[in-house]
Amino acid sequence: MSDQSISDLRKDYQKDSLTRAELLSDPMQQFQSWLDTAIKAKVLEPTAMNLATSSAEGVISSRMVLLKDLDARGFSFFTNYESRKASDLAEHGRAALCFWWGALERQVRIEGVIEKVSAQDSDDYYSRRPRGSRIGAIASRQSTELSSHAELEQQVKEVEKQYAQGAEIQRPEYWGGYRLLPESLEFWQGRPSRLHDRFCYQKSEDGQWQVRRLAP
Repeated sequence: MSDQSISDLRKDYQKDSLTRAELLSDPMQQFQSWLDTAIKAKVLEPTAMNLATSSAEGVISSRMVLLKDLDARGFSFFTNYESRKASDLAEHGRAALCFWWGALERQVRIEGVIEKVSAQDSDDYYSRRPRGSRIGAIASRQSTELSSHAELEQQVKEVEKQYAQGAEIQRPEYWGGYRLLPESLEFWQGRPSRLHDRFCYQKSEDGQWQVRRLAP
C-alpha cells in the first residue's frame, strides 16, 4: 500500500471552461455535442454510464451500463428484465445516470422517469448484437446465484447447441430495453481550484427547459 494518503490525492482541472453563452438551448443536443467530443477524443468507453436505481423500500443500487441509443426522447440501454435493476425500475419507475469523461474533465448527470422501449426496438437492437452476445443474453439469468463460472459456461454450451445449425437466435422475452426520459440534466466542467462550471437544465411543466448555473 502506498504511503500517500488518499485524502492527499488531488487534481487541478485546467483543460476547459463552460459558459452560459456556449450552451445549446436543447440539453439533448448539448449532450450529443459533448458525447461526440468524447468519442472523437477516444475516451475509454465514452458511452459508459452509471445507472442508479432505487427499490420500493428505498434501497439504492448503482452499476455501469452502456448507452445504446440517444434521441430527442431520451437515453436507452438494454438488460435482462429479471435483473435487480429491472426489479428496481418496475417498483420505482425513476432512475439517474452519470457520465464521467475524465480525459476531458467533464461529467453529465441526468435524472428522470423510465419506460420500456418497444418490443420492435428491442428486437432490432438484439439482432445487431454479435452472436456471442445474443447467446449470452439467453444463457445468463442475470443477478441469480451461480455455483461457479463453469456453470455459466455450461449454460452457454447448452444454448449454443440449440442454435448449432444456423437457426435464428431470437430475443428472449426476459431481455430488452429501457429509456430514461430526462427531467433534469447537469453539465459539469472541471476548473482550477475547484471553481468548476455547473449548469443544470430543468424541464418545466410546459415542457420547456430552464437553465441555471449552480455553485460548484
